[in-house]
Amino acid sequence: MVRAGLTAERLTQAGAEMADEVGFDKVTVAALARHFGVKDASLYSHLKSSQDLKTRIALLALAELADRVAAALAGRAGKDALEAFANAYRDYAREHPGRYTAARLRLDPEAAAAGAGVRHSQMTRAILRGYDLTEPDQTHAVRLLGSVFHGYISLESGGSFSHSAPGTDETWSRVLDALDALLRNWPAPRPGENVPAESDTPTREGSGG
Repeated sequence: MVRAGLTAERLTQAGAEMADEVGFDKVTVAALARHFGVKDASLYSHLKSSQDLKTRIALLALAELADRVAAALAGRAGKDALEAFANAYRDYAREHPGRYTAARLRLDPEAAAAGAGVRHSQMTRAILRGYDLTEPDQTHAVRLLGSVFHGYISLESGGSFSHSAPGTDETWSRVLDALDALLRNWPAPRPGENVPAESDTPTREGSGG
């Protein structure tokens, strides 16, 4: 018998909260069933599998993060926008470590198209247009920002910078200063570089990589 009040939305929210508490990798249908005190089978009328649950949590996290980034970017441009964008990602990762990990989940094309990944990419590219970058340099820069932000956030959350000075906040500020300087002085294309076809332009890189 299905427990009253359980829906796919409620289970997804509970799974997201569990991910923040114990880690995204530990979120399964069985773990969620134990949380609600029901049998595993009672959840399968709402969820197809643990992978379905993880996909739902990933889409929730991407949507939450996109909303947060959009709010942070409102009315900003240039370096202010770059800093607001980066800080929104870092703050979300600190507050919701499990959900941030979920947002990195590789989605199938159908799920990705229905999610907020495209919004992340569009917001990243809007920032880069403020630096007068066009293709293919814009795509190179999207990938750079995603790599730097996600790499720094992942290393910081894992404690890699905990045992030496200066503090991580100071380094983060200097990293953003360096990225701003680089984007304002982007190097000229190398000889022989080709402009990618429109269909080759990635759609999820703005979500951090």
